[in-house]
Amino acid sequence: MASATGTSLCMKLASCSLKRTQPSNSRISSLRSVSVPINTKGYPSLVSRRGSSRRQAKPETVDKVCAIVRKQLALPDDSAVTGDSKFAALGADSLDTVEIVMGLEEEFGISVEEESAQSITTVQEAADMIEKLIEKN
Repeated sequence: MASATGTSLCMKLASCSLKRTQPSNSRISSLRSVSVPINTKGYPSLVSRRGSSRRQAKPETVDKVCAIVRKQLALPDDSAVTGDSKFAALGADSLDTVEIVMGLEEEFGISVEEESAQSITTVQEAADMIEKLIEKN
């Protein structure tokens, strides 16, 4: 059985959280709960997010971004575009994504660096970036 010092992953039903614990062995405590120690070298993606307190954009910002995406991609008003929507899944190619970013810059009065623009893949990421840029100014 494996053990790690200081960190374990706890899953209960459909939820997941990280918590600090004393060193212990892997165990299944019941049918509803699983505790698995994490060695920080084995799960870098979990470790890197451990301390993050990422704030999500306001619903109003997400709604505005959804409207801009619909307009730029010529999607019907009743099409399902949410914060989780990926631009590629909505049919956007790289040129469409550039046009979406330009529309966001115009609507929100911001300037997005090319590097940041290339990393945006979802409506939520765009909305989060917009609020971060507005807050910075």
